[in-house]
Amino acid sequence: MVEELLIEAIDAAQVPGVRFADVRYVGPRRYQRFAVKNGTAESLTDIFEAGIGVRVLRERGWGFAATSEATLASVRTAAKTAERLARASERTSKERVPFVEEAELPRNGSYSTPMKEDPFQIGTEQKIELLKDAESRLHTDPSVKSGKSSITLWQEEKWYRSTEGASYRASITHVGGGLEATAVGEGEVQRRSYPNSFGGDFAQAGFEFIRGMDLPGHAEECGKTADALLTAPACPQGELDLVLASDQLGLQVHESVGHATELDRVLAFEAGFAGTSFVRAQDVGRLRYGSSAMTIEADATCEGGLGSFPWDDEGVPGRRYPLVKEGLLQGFLSSRETAGRVGLPRSGGTARADGWSRTPLIRMTNVNLAPGDLSREELLRGVKEGVYMETNRSWSIDDKRLNFQFGCEVGRKVHHGELGELVRNPIYSGMTPVFWNSLAAVSDRNSWHLWGLPNCGKGQPGQVGHVSHGAPVGHFTKVRIGGTA
Repeated sequence: MVEELLIEAIDAAQVPGVRFADVRYVGPRRYQRFAVKNGTAESLTDIFEAGIGVRVLRERGWGFAATSEATLASVRTAAKTAERLARASERTSKERVPFVEEAELPRNGSYSTPMKEDPFQIGTEQKIELLKDAESRLHTDPSVKSGKSSITLWQEEKWYRSTEGASYRASITHVGGGLEATAVGEGEVQRRSYPNSFGGDFAQAGFEFIRGMDLPGHAEECGKTADALLTAPACPQGELDLVLASDQLGLQVHESVGHATELDRVLAFEAGFAGTSFVRAQDVGRLRYGSSAMTIEADATCEGGLGSFPWDDEGVPGRRYPLVKEGLLQGFLSSRETAGRVGLPRSGGTARADGWSRTPLIRMTNVNLAPGDLSREELLRGVKEGVYMETNRSWSIDDKRLNFQFGCEVGRKVHHGELGELVRNPIYSGMTPVFWNSLAAVSDRNSWHLWGLPNCGKGQPGQVGHVSHGAPVGHFTKVRIGGTA
């Protein structure tokens, strides 16, 4: 039945003047979230949806329409509506829309997330019991006033077909979870999260990923650290060496490199909502983005990445390619249209949509900072005086992804290569190219981790993207560091 709907949509869209059309049927698309706060189930969410979206490209304009009714008549109407909208959009444009050719399109492709345990087959009671057990262990001291544990699951079945003959079916599952302990003292509130803040860590995997995080086994340390931060001294201030843990460095990559190299932002397509970029289209091969220790790749082939997939929502194969190599800008995250606008021979394969009711736009895949040769201990030995920071607490970055400030949950003094006492409320700030040019060293693969981030907002109307970032530990020199008392 789904194949009939896809064929009907393509047939209805192929009228004189149409250069390209594609159709995505997404369903079932399922979302579950379970959360326990202070011993009580706070959230039990289960959402199920399905629908179909059709895009049409004429000479000078795009059209898109969608429907939640899986009937031949509704699909035919959506396709004809998309074509009429494409005709209407041509009235506002005098230029031909560029759209690069792709030679490696799928033909009856098939993909399913590798997993051992389907998370949607695990009973609700079992999930809640795991979360209750973990949350109860966060309360290590009376100061821990609030504890929270959560699990979040996504599953999406997608069928795709285009007028170029591309077709595939994909089933992708994302899972994640984490812990959060909040301690309250005299005029002070501190939070400690595991394994990362804002919901934890996430991956393309089955429920075995949740089990592997061992939330109950890490809860006690989480609670104790939150309590200890209440009485920790304030973070040192000044221009100091900075060591970023893998989780915080992954977010730094996301905000100051991932978004900055999205070609729709570079071309100002997102100026009205998400912003632009300090990077220019002509900067490839010219912009000294960072030091020679900085090599960053877009990689849609990483095992377990939220940004991993065999084909994007334009039928383009997911691939791996450099964005920055040894500090020099090498490329962009791109779609078939934006690649054509700057003369690239092919798309970066990064066009993805948030479900059936949204049109694809450029989203990060897995944007990863390559590891180096030093162990974590060897990297620390290169720091005479500085601060180590771990796990994001707050962030702020301007519309051009240039000036930023990040606060972290945990800081530690570094003295002659040794991690010292805890410090609270650590903050660092900088300007993107200056900051990355201060990168002195990155640690090796043993401290490199692929962090999942499922809440990246972009587009208008808004879309939420799932991306991942691999990062080691990084040592930066002469960074503005501060804190609050």
